[in-house]
Amino acid sequence: MSKPLAFQIKVPGSTANLGPGFDSIGLAVGRYLRLEAVKADSWSFHYVNQPAFRPALENNLIYVTARKIADEHGKTLPAYSVDVFNDIPLSRGLGSSGSAIIAGIELANVLLDLNLSLEDKSWMACRTEGHPDNVTASLYGGLVISTQSKTRVTSVRLPAPKFDLVTTIPNFELKTSEARKALPTTMPFKQAIEASSIGNVLVAALLSEDGVSAGKMMESDKFHQPYRAKLIPDMDEITHIARENGAFGTFLSGAGPTVMSLVSKDKSANLCSLLQKRFKDYECIVLEPVNVGVQTRIASAK
Repeated sequence: MSKPLAFQIKVPGSTANLGPGFDSIGLAVGRYLRLEAVKADSWSFHYVNQPAFRPALENNLIYVTARKIADEHGKTLPAYSVDVFNDIPLSRGLGSSGSAIIAGIELANVLLDLNLSLEDKSWMACRTEGHPDNVTASLYGGLVISTQSKTRVTSVRLPAPKFDLVTTIPNFELKTSEARKALPTTMPFKQAIEASSIGNVLVAALLSEDGVSAGKMMESDKFHQPYRAKLIPDMDEITHIARENGAFGTFLSGAGPTVMSLVSKDKSANLCSLLQKRFKDYECIVLEPVNVGVQTRIASAK
């Protein structure tokens, strides 16, 4: 099969954990990483709406991921010039690295004619990322529940819940590696059982569209939020404002620093406006969960 002259890849961002679903629950959201690739003499990436972001090729996560897959299959990536349009903020807990990894896998799949299954892509992504929550959400779309062992990842994709996510994005970055340092290394068995059961109830509540119970579970997490909250100085106030204005519950998006509130669609715009007025230096937006994961479109020949 001849290589396409041009193609597009579109990957949704994601939020992970949703409180108690630590390293296992991901939800695709409507912010996107989009690649427009054209055949070229050498590889290059142009971050169209992020001109200051210019990683060297050997440090570009999209390319590095694609190159790694090519090497594993004993193949060489043909060169393309890639325009990158990204509205997923970096290091804010909205799946920027996960979406880049999925984009890299899709890039290799298209260019090397690998015909990878979703399960293949999922395992490749999880081996790169280290945990499945963000990458599986960006891959499959919707609400994805996953477990990862040393040899495989098993995921169940569920419909995205019909709520809005009022999203407060701070003006500072927080790398996942730094946020993990705040976590304990062990947890007592009895506490682990309770923490796991909270996550189970969260999934059941989201499936039954019970926002009240889902919100309570999001705020009852015992795995990571109690330890990371000190890294997010405004989280308590955001949670209070959200609760006073109709939110079901508030949680850290991934490792943070972004904070999300689960809200019914009729109340999300008002809450977003109130939070933006209070936190003028932050970006407050309403994100909608989305059911479609990564998409690839090959440009038709003229």
